[in-house]
Amino acid sequence: MARPQLGVASVLALALLVVRAIPKGVHSVGVCYGVNGDNLPPARDVVQLYQSKGIKLMRIYFPDASALNALRGTNIGVIMDVPNDKLASIASDPGAAAQWVQTNVQAFFPAVSFRYIAVGNEVAGRDTGNILPAMKNLKAALGNAGLGDAIKVSTAVQSGVTQGFPPSKGTFSQGYMGPVAQFLQSTGAPLLANIYPYFSYTYNQAQISLDYALFTSPGTVVQDGDNAYQNLFDALVDTMYSALENAGAGSVAIVVSESGWPSAGGDAASPAYAQKYNQNLINHVGRGTPKRPWPIETYVFALFNENHKPGIETERHFGLFNPDKSPAYPITLY
Repeated sequence: MARPQLGVASVLALALLVVRAIPKGVHSVGVCYGVNGDNLPPARDVVQLYQSKGIKLMRIYFPDASALNALRGTNIGVIMDVPNDKLASIASDPGAAAQWVQTNVQAFFPAVSFRYIAVGNEVAGRDTGNILPAMKNLKAALGNAGLGDAIKVSTAVQSGVTQGFPPSKGTFSQGYMGPVAQFLQSTGAPLLANIYPYFSYTYNQAQISLDYALFTSPGTVVQDGDNAYQNLFDALVDTMYSALENAGAGSVAIVVSESGWPSAGGDAASPAYAQKYNQNLINHVGRGTPKRPWPIETYVFALFNENHKPGIETERHFGLFNPDKSPAYPITLY
């Protein structure tokens, strides 16, 4: 639907709400820690790597007890996923949600600094109907455990849940997203968004230039009213923000829960391009987007290459580090 025209007072009020909703600690850049690979170091060594590199945020994709125990007392902020195959039981049974929280959160809190619970990652098909009920049950379970204010409940989505161009025309293309967005607004939680200019570029090379995807365009590529877009990352994030506004959830902040570039396995996948994208991403997110010009909490995907990760070949080549903890290519995280 068309965005309503807002008066000056309404714009200022919306801006204040959004500023209040920005998660704390957004100046930090995190790294996603997946374990679908051979010869990866043990979790205690991984956590030491985070500490030695000054990485203050981590995303894990299931309640990994080894990682959680290694994280105790480190003050590394954590996104922890509820795996997609657990959503149905948690959505249908508040008791299952309470048990999940007790086993995987209360058992480690406050020694582990949980930030968000991601209720599913890029959930698709009929399973999307489980997202909101599971979020509600987990939110209630955290509240009953006295953790409702400390840990926010969200879900991780990909750019395909939006449609529209230019970014100001963004809307949600999936019907379940409107109620999810409104729930996030009611609870003060951010939307977790996996933002991949790489895939947008490779699937649409006739319309998208490599420079636009890599943050290296010399000037404006897309002019959208007063907002000038010089890189695709900003355009994708701001399309998501417009979709939130159109869903009546304009005060919801976005946390970029994944972004990265592969070093092998497909078009434009090389160590040089991966280094360029990830370094430019890290350098850029402190400035925010044209629509929201303040720092974006961002998690780079991923710590290691994961040779058992399913999907197309590039999925297995996103690592920043080798299994011996040496850099896959030069990168400055801070």
